[in-house]
Amino acid sequence: MHAAHVLADRCPGGQVFLPLHGHTPGRQPANPADALASLLLTIGLPAGQIPADLEARTGLWRDRVARRPLLLVLDDAADSEQVRLLLLVLDDAADSEQVRPLLPGAGGSVVLITSRRRLTALDDTATISLDILPPGEAAELLVRLAVRPGLSSSDPGVREITRLCGCLPLAIAMVARQLYHHPAWTVVGRAAELAAAVDRLEHLATENLSAAAAFDLSYQDLTAGQQRLFRRLALHPGTHIDAYAAAALDGTDLTTARLGLEALYEHYLLAEPAPGRYRMHDLIAEHAAALTARHDSDDDRAQAAGRLLDYYQRVAALADALICDETRTAPGPTVRAVLAAVPVLGDGEQALAWLRTERASMLACLDQATATGQHTRVIALTAGLASLLFRDGPWDEAINRHAAAIQAAQETDDRPGRAATLTELGDLRHATGDTRNAALYLYEALCIWRNLGDRAGEARALRRRGNLRSTAGDWPGAVEDLQAAIDIAEDIGDRRAKAWTQAQLGEVHERTADYTAAARELGEALSHYRDASDRWRQALCLQRLGDVRGKTGDHPAAARDLHEALGIFRDMGDRLGQANTLTYLGRVRLETDEEPTAAQHLQEALDIHQDIGHLEGQAITLGYLGRLHQRKGAYPAAAQHLHEALEIFREIGDRGSEVGVLNDCGTLNITRGDLSQARSYHQQALDIARQIGSPRGEAAALAGLAQCDRAAGNAAAAETGFRQALAIFRRTGSAEGARVAAELSALTSTTGTEPGQMMTR
Repeated sequence: MHAAHVLADRCPGGQVFLPLHGHTPGRQPANPADALASLLLTIGLPAGQIPADLEARTGLWRDRVARRPLLLVLDDAADSEQVRLLLLVLDDAADSEQVRPLLPGAGGSVVLITSRRRLTALDDTATISLDILPPGEAAELLVRLAVRPGLSSSDPGVREITRLCGCLPLAIAMVARQLYHHPAWTVVGRAAELAAAVDRLEHLATENLSAAAAFDLSYQDLTAGQQRLFRRLALHPGTHIDAYAAAALDGTDLTTARLGLEALYEHYLLAEPAPGRYRMHDLIAEHAAALTARHDSDDDRAQAAGRLLDYYQRVAALADALICDETRTAPGPTVRAVLAAVPVLGDGEQALAWLRTERASMLACLDQATATGQHTRVIALTAGLASLLFRDGPWDEAINRHAAAIQAAQETDDRPGRAATLTELGDLRHATGDTRNAALYLYEALCIWRNLGDRAGEARALRRRGNLRSTAGDWPGAVEDLQAAIDIAEDIGDRRAKAWTQAQLGEVHERTADYTAAARELGEALSHYRDASDRWRQALCLQRLGDVRGKTGDHPAAARDLHEALGIFRDMGDRLGQANTLTYLGRVRLETDEEPTAAQHLQEALDIHQDIGHLEGQAITLGYLGRLHQRKGAYPAAAQHLHEALEIFREIGDRGSEVGVLNDCGTLNITRGDLSQARSYHQQALDIARQIGSPRGEAAALAGLAQCDRAAGNAAAAETGFRQALAIFRRTGSAEGARVAAELSALTSTTGTEPGQMMTR
């Protein structure tokens, strides 16, 4: 009506408002022929000159309108055939068939049509779908209609009421009327009542108007099948649904589910925030829940909810198998129903995309299963989410979910389920630095798998424990566990698990500076993943190979591998993979003196690691940022970054990385002239490196102590230290050997000692 007034001056032929009663309780939608008769009478045609049939009336109407442009408002149209007009306002159209005969055709008329459904069959129309109000406008509407002195749209009670009304103008207007007619009521009190209400719709009513009745007008327009789907959608514990989940919930085929969702969308009972994904407004969902409680039996609702959980459980297991590092054992109980349709997940990328899209829905289903004591469901749904939760975090939530699944396994005496969940929980605890509990969980899982005779599960636990031992600096123990896992994978013919464990073993060799062995293991794993077209695992192997090549001084090859890995991780949306690769790229650029690029890569990596709560990644990146600031002469910033990294590595028990940061701290203090502090850091690094068998860390510590001796004027001790460090670096093939050799050469040229004499002695 406001638009009609704004447009009035453009339509000299006049204005006509025609209610079509498409959704008026107790009224049949206006017949197009009757509507045309009313319009012809309105513009002054005598009743005796109005033709009897619809077609003749339509022709006469269009002829008269062409002579005098009008503004026509058709309100509440039933369908497109009901309409055609001038400034013509067609109010409450039922559908397109109700509207079409009333449209004026040629001429300068303007037609405004209102309807509770989308009139998709009308051609050459501009559609304006009215959404809920933005929060600010919703608050302003409440304040304007409530007419309360001193009430502001920024009032917390106003904001809470509009939130509880879902920013729906109809609901806001009803609460505003209540506040207007009840001066004794407070805004805060009304907000509290709405928040505590079991059924908010009961509170959203004034005289003969109610939100529930308004929703019911659209519901009554649906077919029986569409009404059933509408009611069952209320059983979905999440906020969004697609056609596959709707088909499972409703027990129909995919085509029927898609048509049903589209019908509800056309009636404005659903929104479509993303292609193929639908959402029900909170208040409409409450109305649907009330209807299903009233019309559907307990058994019917339980079966529908069970079909939905079956669907998520089955597809999550399929998706997790595609992105999991090894073949998943004990995926959970077999689904009870034969599902009509499941999405096709051809590879890991599609699987990861599906899991991320459905994450919120699956977590809502998991919460529901936990709350209702469905223990086997809890175990299975947690297993289906395990790889996604580890990859995307947040890890504190992932840990809590797995702890609940372990409790569920205890309740049902599900030993395979308990072992599988313990394995995942051990890996999560390791990632967050809780190495003590991680070791306990993995040991318990390993014992269960061995007692069950499940070799695949045993190999999986061994690989996870090998990774844990590697972090703790127990290189022999790590190699033992990983090699045992490789042997099991070969025995049972699991090539995928073998390749993944080889990649892990390559990382252990890299940490012990055996770069040749590291490149061999990683290269074999990469070859397998290229053959298998497994892009995500290709990226992981390329990432580690790039790190190895960077440490051997082959910076062009390192950058090439890392950029390829980064591209894959970005394509897949893998934030942890991106962050780790950016960290290694930052190190490579730092070593090739590209400091601005290095700083950009490292800061981006740190931001991601902090966002997802990855402590190890934060510490590694902080260490490289410390080196970067040291090279720039920003010593206080360098010291801060290095100390933060050192604290994290000590917290998570990563002794190998602790050695590296201690050496970096020593180097920084040499630069600052504090030789006593520098010597302390390098000596700590040397002691730990020899305890855990880290030749690269030992060599770096020896070189650092030699630099301290040289700066203190003790050339003989410095020469001894440099030669010891150089021997280790050359044995391991480390690129750092060239730098130490240059320092040794400079030292011996001033002392008169031939570079080879000390080595001979």
